[in-house]
Amino acid sequence: MQSTIGDAAGKVWKYLKKNGPTSTTKLATECELDNKLVQRAIGWLTREDKLVTIQKGRSEMIDLKES
Repeated sequence: MQSTIGDAAGKVWKYLKKNGPTSTTKLATECELDNKLVQRAIGWLTREDKLVTIQKGRSEMIDLKES
């Protein structure tokens, strides 16, 4: 399971690096991952202090933290 989540985190990170702030729903669609796996990947990347959340109206966007 840990390998699966790590792979998903890599896909999410690469997508955000290329495309910028994105909703979790769009991440799931674009990365071809189910919602639970996207949430786990976001948790993984958050634990590594690599993500920020951006509130846009009622929507929450996920983005990479600037180095």
